[in-house]
Amino acid sequence: MLIVEALKVAYGAAQVVFDVSFAVGEGEVVTLLGRNGVGKTTTISSIMGLVPPAGGRIEFNGVALNGLPPFRVAQTGLGLVPEGRQIFPSLNVEENLVATAASRFGPPRWELKHIYAMFPSLAERRRNMGNQLSGGEQQMLAIGRSLMTNPKLLILDEATEGLAPLIRNEIWSSLKHLKTEGQAILLVDKHVDALIKFADRHIVIEKGCTVWTGTSAALAADATVRQRYLQV
Repeated sequence: MLIVEALKVAYGAAQVVFDVSFAVGEGEVVTLLGRNGVGKTTTISSIMGLVPPAGGRIEFNGVALNGLPPFRVAQTGLGLVPEGRQIFPSLNVEENLVATAASRFGPPRWELKHIYAMFPSLAERRRNMGNQLSGGEQQMLAIGRSLMTNPKLLILDEATEGLAPLIRNEIWSSLKHLKTEGQAILLVDKHVDALIKFADRHIVIEKGCTVWTGTSAALAADATVRQRYLQV
């Protein structure tokens, strides 16, 4: 589905991503791993058209994404749960969800009833404004809002950052459920042990370059990779 090949990204004269390559297949759960500041968020921003690539190739289902504006990228079937959630604070939960609702590829897989079934706390607070929610509820809302676009690939940047362990586990459970539904997922998160339990493959980035790729079994067995690139 998604192909990123020899990606290069710069902010003005400052190059951040030098050589990142990976792919995500249909129904796969793939992670981008690495310490803070290695280029993970910049890579996602470039995929989504928020930061233009300085070189390389980004392709989704045969469509070249290089140079497309973000709304065109979204229309190809990419859904983003951004770092910091970025929900609409002056809209209530239900308004946040329906604001982005779309179905460009046939009958919708995700409607309000499906989001509320996956996140019952959102159903209970459907009339609450976005700025009245806890951090965990805001993250659930951000995931639900993206799913309401009925994406072919769901991208999550810092999926559980700053969340309490119980809420973090609820987010992991929802992502595992999405995987069983066949939803392709690309995610960034720091909790490697949790990711190993349900992700298919992992891409490790260091200093703006892809330095390791492999399965969950391979990453679990390779203490050197985890210590060298993933431990603080």
